[in-house]
Amino acid sequence: MHFSSIVAASLALASSTVAAPHSNKGKDKPTSLYKAFRESGRSYIGTAWTMRANETAEPKIIKQDFNSITPENAQKWESTEPSRNNFTFEDSDRYVEYAKKHSLQIRCHNLVWHSQLPAWVTDGKFDNHTLISIMENHIKNLAGRYRKDCTQWDVVNEALNEDGTYRESVWYTTIGEAYLPIAFKLAAKYSKAKLFYNDYNIESNNAKTAGAARIVKLIKSYGVRIDGVGYQAHLASETTPTSGGPLPSQKVLEAALHATADLGVDVAYTEIDIRMNTPATPAKLAVQAEAYKTVAKSCLAVKRCIGMTVWGISDKYSWIPGVFAGEGAALLFDEDYNKKPAYYGFLAGLKK
Repeated sequence: MHFSSIVAASLALASSTVAAPHSNKGKDKPTSLYKAFRESGRSYIGTAWTMRANETAEPKIIKQDFNSITPENAQKWESTEPSRNNFTFEDSDRYVEYAKKHSLQIRCHNLVWHSQLPAWVTDGKFDNHTLISIMENHIKNLAGRYRKDCTQWDVVNEALNEDGTYRESVWYTTIGEAYLPIAFKLAAKYSKAKLFYNDYNIESNNAKTAGAARIVKLIKSYGVRIDGVGYQAHLASETTPTSGGPLPSQKVLEAALHATADLGVDVAYTEIDIRMNTPATPAKLAVQAEAYKTVAKSCLAVKRCIGMTVWGISDKYSWIPGVFAGEGAALLFDEDYNKKPAYYGFLAGLKK
């Protein structure tokens, strides 16, 4: 569907949470998201996913539109090693087995992060040597378990403050900046996946983007492999109380991607959602659709942008309303799993 048709259709709808038409007829019927992207010569379109037995629509949508999944929480430290050397893989295994059974890529997420970290790690007062050994044991068991299964790993997640300096995490305060190349060295030892640094608010080609570039250079300076940088892309289609402004222009998005891609690594959008001030209106949904199109086009414009992952399927389960009061409606499908104008905008941007 052409974008002008999206706008016309969305403005004609009365409900503030209304979706785009359920289907198109004849030659205008859209292809799936990932097939459109592959036809443009790129690798994957993915979604973060939490398996819910009561939501039968989600596997159908994944089959139609996505060829990659990211376990939303199942592989984080608190979920996989809640107490020292006590590993709980049952939940994580479900996602890996599902991906293998359905021939999906899987972005594994994540190995070293300051958040969703159990208290035994954050409050353990371990010395440098001991904390490194804890990190290695965790990576050995988690990444090693899925050595040949994960397409990518987010090795280190969100190591930067907004000004591009290092976050005061237990990793940084105990080990120093060397914890980053150490984590990547260990990930390379125990996994065959592509290894990514992943962060948010680096899409605007700002001081934090420069910090991500510095991390790439740091890891390479140790002679350690880093394959990519993940741009989370938790964005807004309009100015919201937490966004600091509307979506960056396509030119700015491309410049931000180039800031690390030009250092010889791949880039990807890893956690896309584009929120608005709620309630949604037809006009806001049309603006959001254009924003999704812009993000997709910026990836296509950068040769080393290999894929894009949206952070969830339906607005019904988006994390945003629970964290940012008065904001939301950020995903491609509404709470009833109907395609929104955003879906068609994203699809249009995926096509050359």
